[in-house]
Amino acid sequence: MKQERLPWLADSPFYTKRFAFFVGRRCRTATISDVARESHLDWRAIKELDKQYMREQLRRIGTPGPKAIGIDEISIRKGHTYRIVVSDLIRRRPIWFGGEDRSEASMAQFYDWLGDKKSRSIRLAVMDMWKPFRNATRARAPQAAILFDKFHIMRHLGEALDKVRKSEYARLSGKDRRYIKGQKYTLLSRHENLTLEGRQSLKTLLAANKRLHTAYLLKESFGQLWDYEREGWARRFFENWRASLKWQRLEPYEKFAQMIDRHWDGIAAYCKPENKVSLGFVEGLNNKIRVIQRRAYGLRDQEYLRLKILTCMLPAI
Repeated sequence: MKQERLPWLADSPFYTKRFAFFVGRRCRTATISDVARESHLDWRAIKELDKQYMREQLRRIGTPGPKAIGIDEISIRKGHTYRIVVSDLIRRRPIWFGGEDRSEASMAQFYDWLGDKKSRSIRLAVMDMWKPFRNATRARAPQAAILFDKFHIMRHLGEALDKVRKSEYARLSGKDRRYIKGQKYTLLSRHENLTLEGRQSLKTLLAANKRLHTAYLLKESFGQLWDYEREGWARRFFENWRASLKWQRLEPYEKFAQMIDRHWDGIAAYCKPENKVSLGFVEGLNNKIRVIQRRAYGLRDQEYLRLKILTCMLPAI
């Protein structure tokens, strides 16, 4: 008995490809349950049709050959369960999602999937300061320059500022505490992003506490490091910034400066003109992934999550 394959049928013989693609386009902006309710179909059928649509999207774009990649991890559930996301920073889209954790072996799976030839074509790898990512990249793509993500570094500095805030709150008592309480995000936000009320609260806080004032100014000025186009100038700025910590009794900042010194090569790489890429894409992608997870109340089907992430920046078909 021979079963004929009709090109216009979906993977399920009960639906056409045209209908499957319609469902896939709807699922880009709506939840599975919403589309199921509109179509009067079971949510499982809708999910399978959406999977077929996304697989067709990936088939049409082919296997990538990236020149600049961004590497990051996402948490898929509680309990430190991570997966790695690799993005093409030039085409501005995710190209790989996988691994079992954020280990060196999991990172090596990406290079196995990409192949030795395309791995040797990578000229820049942007990542956080996680050592397994560095080791795997140096082993499989030794020609690639490693650049540490500005946003991860500034997050470490924000954590140092928050530790100073907590220590000041613990040191003070009574009325002196009222300026600090509830001002965490006022301190961590960039000044231009604050509302008028936030700026007034910040001004009152900084006037009331000299140590927090100093820590805040140091945090705001550190972002200038990425504006330099020569490593020597960037290093001079960092040394001056670190020297300004002397006698300030800001231990979290001193630890942050030591961390920057240990990882200087991956920061100085941004000074080279050929390494000037948009560092905001990976952070924006992380926000988009969190929206996908929140909309689905936590996707337990990892293959479906993988397809959602890999197609979230692709055009509709």
